[in-house]
Amino acid sequence: AAAASGGGLVQAGGSLKLSCSASRRTSSNNGMGWFRQAPGNEREFVASIGWNGSNKYYSESVKGRFTISRDRAKDTLYLQMNNLKPEDTAVYYCATNRGAIGTTTASSYQYWGQGTLVTVSS
Repeated sequence: AAAASGGGLVQAGGSLKLSCSASRRTSSNNGMGWFRQAPGNEREFVASIGWNGSNKYYSESVKGRFTISRDRAKDTLYLQMNNLKPEDTAVYYCATNRGAIGTTTASSYQYWGQGTLVTVSS
């Protein structure tokens, strides 16, 4: 399973960069994605990326502020988060898709890692 890191406490307007180290065996030819879950809420899609770094998708709430990328040589997925808002506060999870592209539905992901907590203060 992939392990996410890079979360922490940041003020509104600040930035954080999340990383996710994935198994080459299970992720190198698969799409990957980021999801988040705030207290009391369901897990929601944030961003996804195809196996070769193309086909990027973002939720409307983060579009223009977050950037997803991956380094296949390092088996690492990233999420650069800029202009953070208090409503971005959540536990962020990375996951490996069953197919080669990233999708927006959690059910299409097969491997989930430990989340990392992002807290944005106002």
